[in-house]
Amino acid sequence: MRTRISLIAFTAIISIVFASQSIFAEDTAVQKGKENTMPVQLQWFGHASFKISSGSDVIYIDPWKLKSAPHDATIVLVSHIHYDHYSAEDIAKVSGMTAKFIAAEDVIQERGKGQTLKPGQSIDINGVKITGVPAYNITKRFHPRSNNWLGFVIEIAGKRIYYAGDTDATAEMKALKNIDLALLPAGGTYTMNAAEAADATKQFKPKQAIPYHWGDIVGSQADADNFKKLAGCKVTVLKPGESITID
Repeated sequence: MRTRISLIAFTAIISIVFASQSIFAEDTAVQKGKENTMPVQLQWFGHASFKISSGSDVIYIDPWKLKSAPHDATIVLVSHIHYDHYSAEDIAKVSGMTAKFIAAEDVIQERGKGQTLKPGQSIDINGVKITGVPAYNITKRFHPRSNNWLGFVIEIAGKRIYYAGDTDATAEMKALKNIDLALLPAGGTYTMNAAEAADATKQFKPKQAIPYHWGDIVGSQADADNFKKLAGCKVTVLKPGESITID
């Protein structure tokens, strides 16, 4: 009798364990679904500086010449060490108490803290995946490939956002897939010009794109408008400070 009761009790415990695991799995799936449907917003501050936010995740890319100090960043990304991309003053303005700082190797050496990301490497921070993409010039001398400077693919709330960094239209860029939004330099001189950036969209086919690296130091409104005219996808030309919600 005792054996029978023990078996019944054991069976009941096993059933409860499996039921709990099933409920947990369902809750996790529901939560994941909610995360994937959360809106993702992007703001352009001008030049090559962006903010991406979704829920509690706030990511700044190459913050520069910011007019306020929100201290709300959970992640700060810096593509390379040139002054218009790595600005310690602006990084201090955006960084929250627990912000993660991720950058190219020479930036980390200069700053003395943070996590190095190399081209081809990926980092997962609380469900946000960041992958380094090579950013370099092909026929120019400003951004050598050997420097291991970066673009980023940022996967957040079910969206894949590509920030190209200071780069030409590289083979690695053209091989990208399933990009929801591409942020592409279009000002020429140090990076792709408008026509080259537009041609790149026809190669890797992002759903939509935004031009940057115009309106300050190099490039003009005409470059941004020309990129929009020639691109093989939907293009939004932002003014500094403007935001969009990513479809």
